[in-house]
Amino acid sequence: MNRIFSGMQPTRQLHLGNYLGALRNWVALQDGFECIFCVVDLHALTLPQDPAALRRNIREVTAAYIAAGIDPERCIIFAQSSVAAHSELSWILSCHTPLGWLNRMTQFKDKVGKKALENAMLGLYAYPVLMAADILLYKATHVPVGEDQKQHLELSRDIAGAFNRHYDRAFFPLPEPQILGDATRVMSLRDGSKKMSKSDESDYSRINMTDDADLIAVKIRKARTDPEPLPDTLEALVKRAEADNLITIYAALAGISRAETLAQVAGQQFSQFKKDLADLAVAKLSPINAEMNRLMADPAEIDLILRRGAERAGTMAAGHLDEIKDVIGLLRL
Repeated sequence: MNRIFSGMQPTRQLHLGNYLGALRNWVALQDGFECIFCVVDLHALTLPQDPAALRRNIREVTAAYIAAGIDPERCIIFAQSSVAAHSELSWILSCHTPLGWLNRMTQFKDKVGKKALENAMLGLYAYPVLMAADILLYKATHVPVGEDQKQHLELSRDIAGAFNRHYDRAFFPLPEPQILGDATRVMSLRDGSKKMSKSDESDYSRINMTDDADLIAVKIRKARTDPEPLPDTLEALVKRAEADNLITIYAALAGISRAETLAQVAGQQFSQFKKDLADLAVAKLSPINAEMNRLMADPAEIDLILRRGAERAGTMAAGHLDEIKDVIGLLRL
């Protein structure tokens, strides 16, 4: 069976964009793939972290995985830092990765921004190599990716190919991007030109997976819109970013196309549409929120799931890492 690897960082709260753009798609993958879902806590260290908050966030992301429908009996769920082979393989692969490849990574340039390059951390620069190690350590054949991760997956394929050519053997599979249906790109509720983000200063810009029903309804009611009624064609949404975003969210939650959504709501004022959207969002997200709260009330249950997942992942990783050491000529004494 083909093997999936993917993960989310435990940095702040997961939100509706994480759920619609990635997490619910992972749930659908369980039937057709061997799935490994990681809480990539080592990647989170590229930003300053409060230790207590980081521990809570690791558990909260794990709870979100399970509450959304990922079955820890059918899939492997674990924290990246619990399997040391990730870091070890990252170093090995960094010795097969030209600097020129990393210099082309646009996310590093975007995140460093106007800061002096001298102040940028090595971990942020080498982040794509660790991501490649995460994927290749398990010989994953497919990786669910969004637009912002496509370049990193391409680098993972380049590194795998370079390793295979250097040692003249097809050791690593070249992981393929896995895209299910229409990609759902959820934008900020306060600015339809910006992606919904954990880092946005305004909590009203996003719907967090921990928000209760009342808060979800308030955030949707306060979402930015325009004064015109909803149109009847997708073309008419092109220059109406906030309307387009709310239609996208409704369609994704309802499991229908954006065109079908417009056929149902064309001509409506936003006051009525927002009420319907709030009811739909609450119906879909409240059960997930309730299960997350149940799990977070019992950290021992989450820790047990992570520990069992780390044992399963660690066994697979150790076997593959031993093979890699044999290939490159390191002693296993």
